Amino acid sequence: MADAAVGMSRIGLAGLAVMGQNLALNIAEKGFPISVYNRTSSKVDETVERAKEEGDLPLKGYYSPQEFVQSIQKPRSVIILVKAGAPVDQTIETLSKHLEPGDCIIDGGNEWYENTERRAAAVKERGLLYLGMGVSGGEEGARNGPSLMPGGTPEAYYYIEDVVKKVAAQVDDGPCVTYVGEGGAGNFVKMVHNGIEYGDMQLISEAYDVLKSVGGLTNEELHEAFTEWNEGELESFLVEITADIFSVKDDKGDGFLVDKILDKTGMKGTGKWTVQQAAELSIAAPTIAASLDSRFLSGLKEERLEAARIFKEAGVGDILAVKNLDKKALIDDVRKALYAAKICSYAQGMNLIRAKSLEKGWNLNLGELARIWKGGCIIRAKFLDRIKQAYDRNPNLASLLIDPEFAKEMVERQGAWRRIVSLAIEVGVSTPGMSASLAYFDTYRRARLPANLVQAQRDYFGAHTYERIDMPGSYHTEWFKIAKKYVNNKANVGAVAK
Repeated sequence: MADAAVGMSRIGLAGLAVMGQNLALNIAEKGFPISVYNRTSSKVDETVERAKEEGDLPLKGYYSPQEFVQSIQKPRSVIILVKAGAPVDQTIETLSKHLEPGDCIIDGGNEWYENTERRAAAVKERGLLYLGMGVSGGEEGARNGPSLMPGGTPEAYYYIEDVVKKVAAQVDDGPCVTYVGEGGAGNFVKMVHNGIEYGDMQLISEAYDVLKSVGGLTNEELHEAFTEWNEGELESFLVEITADIFSVKDDKGDGFLVDKILDKTGMKGTGKWTVQQAAELSIAAPTIAASLDSRFLSGLKEERLEAARIFKEAGVGDILAVKNLDKKALIDDVRKALYAAKICSYAQGMNLIRAKSLEKGWNLNLGELARIWKGGCIIRAKFLDRIKQAYDRNPNLASLLIDPEFAKEMVERQGAWRRIVSLAIEVGVSTPGMSASLAYFDTYRRARLPANLVQAQRDYFGAHTYERIDMPGSYHTEWFKIAKKYVNNKANVGAVAK
């Protein structure tokens, strides 16, 4: 990009809630003059004040959409960070009245990828370019370096490439941003990232539940265990913050804060979209689906309280005690089970991205996506570097599970994994994510499944046909007639014998 005209901003950002404010300040701190706008003027004032306090950063606030747009150098690039859905359409309509052909709009929200493709087509008629850019890392990431997943026309990405490469989190092999692909590819990849995140969080919560409810670990012991895990193969943002959570005392009462939090999990929709897309594409994603089901069940707090009372009266009470439990061995087994289950969750997400890429012709680079998730984002983890290496070794890898390195690790950990799932079932602690991951692993590695019986059933009641293992072609059998004849013959033989 050419140098900005005197007094003009390099880029603009509309939408100054938590994420927008922090991303704007990040951009300004990296040396790019930025204009900001928000429908609520107090948010503009707040952002301008923060820019002064945090180093007199090159940020200017505007209260008029027209003045905001006109303050940006041409060709203009405007990031919008507002709530997904109708607010995005409204913001585009407001700003596009003042934009000119060649200008670019970048939606940085968690948007449904088809909405991005619809909007890109709509603004193209006005001569505008469009990007859907996933932004991961939450408030801290937006301010200090997120993982960015922009998708759309390559030309639009080139408009902002110099900015996003400096603004993104920086890891050993470059900034955590790449041009993802055409159309809604950026939003789709961010959606699946969030689905993996759902699975990851569920698995960690199950590890916590087993350690606390079965092993009897205190919050201090949980803090120590997770801190130690974060120094090894499980090193990741989510394990790190989990260790921190166990150390925080309640500032409004006795004990630890985590024990006072209501056990109802919120959600914003991306996990549900991920599971829906997996079903649409016939991609198995049981770990992610289990995490979604667990959030649904957590929302039934009143029902669960009543169910607990009813079943306790019926004789199914608290978690069964385990005699002679070895805490140290339990902690080690849970660590191994968590790691193996996490590999399954990431494998499911990557398979979903690959399937969508093939359907849409996006030609997505799975290894590069793993690389940009190494920093800044919520699912950043030490083993993402090894996931990148797995896809570098074999870009057509059918599943992470059969990468030689990961396959070896799964085998090494399966004993601990089975012990933890079995123990949880025995004592009455639900581990849907770990159990679903183990079932996925056991199903995927079997050369023959009982699906032959399901196919026979389908042909029996619906004449859906079946294939054979010993000869080509499709076949249909008159199951009822043959079975009835068999029963009659058996009855006749029995009668003769008498």
